[in-house]
Amino acid sequence: MIVRPRIRSSIVVLATALTIGVAVMAVPAFAAPENEGSACAAPTLPDAGSLPTNAKLPDPFRKLDGTRITTRAEWTCRRNEIKRLAEKFVYGEKPARPQSVTGTVSSTSITVNVTDQGRSSSFSARVELPSGTGPFPAVVVLGGFGADTAAIKAAGAAVINYDPYAVGKEGTGRSNKQGAFYSIYGATSPTGLLMAWSWGVSRIIDVLEQSGGSVLRADATGVTGCSRFGKGAFVIGAFDQRITLTMPIESGTAGAPIFRGVPGEGAQSLSSAYGEQPWLGDAFGTFTGSPNRLPVDTHQIAAMVAPRGLFIMDNPHIANLGPRSASVAALGAAEVYRALGAGDNISYWSDVSDGTHCADRAEWRTPLQQNIRKFLLKTGNDPGAIRISSRAQGRLADWVDWTTPALDGSTPPPTTPPPTTPPPTAGGACAATASLNAWTGGFVATIKVTAGATAVNGWSVGVTLPAGTTISNSWNVTRSATSGAVRFGNVEFNGRIAAGASTEFGFQGNGSYGNPVLTCTSP
Repeated sequence: MIVRPRIRSSIVVLATALTIGVAVMAVPAFAAPENEGSACAAPTLPDAGSLPTNAKLPDPFRKLDGTRITTRAEWTCRRNEIKRLAEKFVYGEKPARPQSVTGTVSSTSITVNVTDQGRSSSFSARVELPSGTGPFPAVVVLGGFGADTAAIKAAGAAVINYDPYAVGKEGTGRSNKQGAFYSIYGATSPTGLLMAWSWGVSRIIDVLEQSGGSVLRADATGVTGCSRFGKGAFVIGAFDQRITLTMPIESGTAGAPIFRGVPGEGAQSLSSAYGEQPWLGDAFGTFTGSPNRLPVDTHQIAAMVAPRGLFIMDNPHIANLGPRSASVAALGAAEVYRALGAGDNISYWSDVSDGTHCADRAEWRTPLQQNIRKFLLKTGNDPGAIRISSRAQGRLADWVDWTTPALDGSTPPPTTPPPTTPPPTAGGACAATASLNAWTGGFVATIKVTAGATAVNGWSVGVTLPAGTTISNSWNVTRSATSGAVRFGNVEFNGRIAAGASTEFGFQGNGSYGNPVLTCTSP
C-alpha cells in the first residue's frame, strides 16, 4: 500500500470555540494534499491534434514517456499524469488551493468563504449529525440525492448536504457559467460543472481541516450522489485525495461509463451529455464523435481513487445510464487496485431488482454501511464486492490490450481470462449454465437454473472448483463450502421454478473459474 504523507503545518485558529460551532481562519497552501502528485515533475501533455485513434482503453500503467510503472511508489506520479490528461481533455482544470479559505463548522451547518485572484465568493452546506458523541466522520451528499442518508447516519457518520448549484449552476451556456466557482475564475472558464463541484467540496474539506475536529473529522470524509450528482461524486472523489470513500450512484454518461463504450450501448450519447449541461469541460466538445482519440478514459478516473475506498452503485435496468460501460470502467480500475495491493477497497454493485432511477435499494444498505465502517469509522475490514447484473455485463477483455504488471516484484496475477460459459449440463429435472465476468485474479459467476418439461420444487447445483479458487461471497443461494466440491441449494423464494422457466444465483470467487461441469438435480 502507498503510505500517505501526513506532514502538516500548525494552523492558528482565530475565533473562540463555541458550543454550536468553530470559526476558523485561512489555511496555508501546504496544510493538506488534495493531490499527492503535485510535487511530481510537470508532465508534457500531447496536443489534441496529435492524438492517435485507439479503440482499446488506454493502459493505466503506461507513463507518458512510454515506459510502464514497475513499483507502487510510481503510482503517485502516474496518477498525476492521468489527472492532468483528464483536466486538459475531459473536465477542465481544477485550480490550485485558493489564496484564502475561511469558514465555520457547527452541528448544523458549514460556511465557506473563498478569496483568490482578487475575487471572492461564499457558499454553505447543511449538516445532520448521527446519534452519539462526536467528532464524526461525514459523507457529503450532493443535492440531497445520493446514498440513503438514514443508512449513513445509522452507521455512525454525519451527512453534509451540499448544493452543487451554489458552486456551479446548471441551465447556463458555456460562455455564461455561474456560481461561486465562476465568480472567482470567470463566467467563460473552460472548466465544466463537475470539476467546479469538485472544487467546492475541496473547499469544504479545507474548512473542516481548520476547525480542529470538534464536530466533524477532516480525515474521514466520503462523498455520494446519484444521476447528475453521481457524475459529480465520481469526479469529486477522483480529484481530492483527502476523500476516503467515494460512492457514485447511477452516474450515466459523463460519470463512470467508459466513453469508448457509450456509443455502442445505447446510453445517452456523448454529444447529448456534453450539450445538455456544461458538465464536462469545453475541450471535450471535440471528442463527442470520436472518443477513441481520448488519451484517457473513465477506468483511469476511477483508478485515481486507488487505494482509497470506491463503491460504485449502478442500475442495470436503464440502458440510457450505460451500466455495461460502467462495469467495464470498474473492472479496469480494479486492475489498478489489485496491482497496488488494495483489491479489497473497490466495489461495483449493479445486481439490483428495482429498476427505478435513484431508488434507495435494500441490496446496497449492508455494503454501504460496511464501506462507511471500513473507510470512515475504521472499525471494519469487509472486502469489496464485484456484483455485476447479468442484465448489463461488460467484459474487460474486450476493451484492453494490456496486462496488469506485478508491482514491486510481487507474484503477477493470471492475465488469461477464464474460458467462456460451459455448455448446460442436465441433472434430473433441471439444467444449470454459468455466465462469467472475469478479471485478473477473480470473477463473478452468474448461474441460471432452468426447469425442464415439468415444474421444479427445490433444486441444487454441484460444481468442483479448480485448486486455489475460493468463494468470497454468494447470493440468492445456500452453499456447502467455499472451495473444492461445492453444492449450492435454493433458498425459500427461488426453490419453485415453473416448467421451462429459470432463476438465477451468483457467487464471487478469487482465482479462476476454470471449466468445471455443473450438475443440477431436483427432488
